[in-house]
Amino acid sequence: MDKILELKQSVINTLDKNKAQNIISIDLKDKSSMAEYMIIASGTSSRHLQSLSEQVLEKFKNYGIQESKIEGKQSSEWKLVDGIDLIVHIFHPEKRKFYELEKMWSELIPKEKLII
Repeated sequence: MDKILELKQSVINTLDKNKAQNIISIDLKDKSSMAEYMIIASGTSSRHLQSLSEQVLEKFKNYGIQESKIEGKQSSEWKLVDGIDLIVHIFHPEKRKFYELEKMWSELIPKEKLII
């Protein structure tokens, strides 16, 4: 199995095991050059968001992605864990609904508009 696919599945399993909700994976290969995949999940509280993001960061480091980091450390409603080829967003459910990243990134983007 491809290393990034293995990591993606490992992150999804970690999120699921630790009670993240509504976990989805979006293939970004034909949509953006910033990453190959995006995972979006919800947590139940600010403490849960922090715990999930730290566990994902640890998973990235275990896979050798040392430059991985958590964005939104001070936020109680959103965290982003940047794993270079795999980006993980963890939201409080209301913020997730507000930003609708699934809708934005699930739509097919014409190649001439593909900038990121």
